[in-house]
Amino acid sequence: MTFLALGINHKTAPVSLREKVTFSPDRIGDALQSLHQQSMVQGGVVLSTCNRTELYLSVEQDEDAQQKLVNWLCQYHHLSVDEVRQSLYWHQDSEAVNHLMRVASGLDSLVLGEPQILGQVKKAFAESQEHHQLNTELERLFQKSFSVAKRVRTETEIGSSAVSVAFAACTLARQIFESMSDVNVLLVGAGETIELVARHLQEQHVKSMVIANRTRERAQLLAQEVQADVITLPEIDECLYKADVVISSTASPLPIIGKGMVERSLKARRNQPMLFVDIAVPRDIEPEVGKLSNVYLYTVDDLHAIIEHNLSQRKAAAVLAEDIVQQESANFMAWIRSQSAVSTIKDYRSMADTIRTELVEKALAAIEQGADVTSTINDLSHKLTNRLIHAPTKSLQKAASSGDLEQLNVLRDSLGLEQY
Repeated sequence: MTFLALGINHKTAPVSLREKVTFSPDRIGDALQSLHQQSMVQGGVVLSTCNRTELYLSVEQDEDAQQKLVNWLCQYHHLSVDEVRQSLYWHQDSEAVNHLMRVASGLDSLVLGEPQILGQVKKAFAESQEHHQLNTELERLFQKSFSVAKRVRTETEIGSSAVSVAFAACTLARQIFESMSDVNVLLVGAGETIELVARHLQEQHVKSMVIANRTRERAQLLAQEVQADVITLPEIDECLYKADVVISSTASPLPIIGKGMVERSLKARRNQPMLFVDIAVPRDIEPEVGKLSNVYLYTVDDLHAIIEHNLSQRKAAAVLAEDIVQQESANFMAWIRSQSAVSTIKDYRSMADTIRTELVEKALAAIEQGADVTSTINDLSHKLTNRLIHAPTKSLQKAASSGDLEQLNVLRDSLGLEQY
């Protein structure tokens, strides 16, 4: 049995190629069944995300396994091998185990340490379980990878620092306000970044959220998802005083929030502090706002500085995480090797028991026919000894005659003899 990992990801191929080899959720079951029809495949998992498509397989020994699996992948997606080959990577046994553990731990992600990949790996595993495409070894590998990912999260700081603009903005808010459950938030814009911010803030259970946008219709869907209210941009002036945190990201060519607007809001708030995070380029908030007392203003450049600092912290944590993965993958491969030893021990014990049964039956038959009991037992013991030591003796003679001292010492050790 051999572990294999065959794949393509954001490091090896552009999105124009990656999108051609993705497996849509409704095709995973069909793909697994088709993959399992390959004669050497004993079990398989298909992981398909926007950044990677990977096959994790348990296969029988086959010299042509790589070529057969590459051919299967290309035929399934109606692609030529030449179109894909240069972007594919291939890992076997310990390298495949190590790769899966790194992927599950976020060490191979576009954003180092991102947590979403673990959920995606678990989903791929569940799909394979559902379609009965796992064997014992592959199932054990994935379960071990999940525990390794958990250990990496627990024992390192790889996921603790913000490395996206949206998450960094939310991190700032948590640093300034003691409890997010008491915070009122105004989000200006309804684009992708604001969507991410809104979801992060919802997870923090903020007191309330209002989304201000040029058109209500654009913001309404997001507002329903995160349980927010919607206003238009001209309504910001009369509502701004209610906001403790303002995060803005629009495509407006001119500032939306000016110094005078904020001064009026501060007066209505009796100078309670306000946090402004301006993610837009050009800026949505006039720079002069940052000079007002009780106002904290951060721009996208400030956030990038935070992100760079946090990314360096994640890279330091990744060194520890890599050590954990190396240790755990080595432990897992040792377990796999021990399973083959268990099988060998069972075979050896079964063979010995067969010999014993055969000789005992012959001895009992001889005694029943009147043979001397003492002589028969001695004969049984000699024959049993000779039969059991025959194969080890031949191996010892072969190692000695070839001068293979290392093999000879291994055999002597296995037989309980002192080494030379």
